Amino acid sequence: MKHTPDLSSAVWRKSSYSDGGANNCVEVADGYPGLVPVRDSKAPQGPALVLGADAWAPFLAAVKGSG
Repeated sequence: MKHTPDLSSAVWRKSSYSDGGANNCVEVADGYPGLVPVRDSKAPQGPALVLGADAWAPFLAAVKGSG
């Protein structure tokens, strides 16, 4: 069974994949081996999406393709 990591003490940083605009910022948290926690910077108290590291590149490709 997989468990969602505790992100209450996560240190978030703006993703290098964000376009730099004030309204399009994705934040990621480091320090979770094999995982990439992601959140919307406009809603820092909102939910985070936790991807497996192997799903990060396909996730980005899908997001880029939907714009």
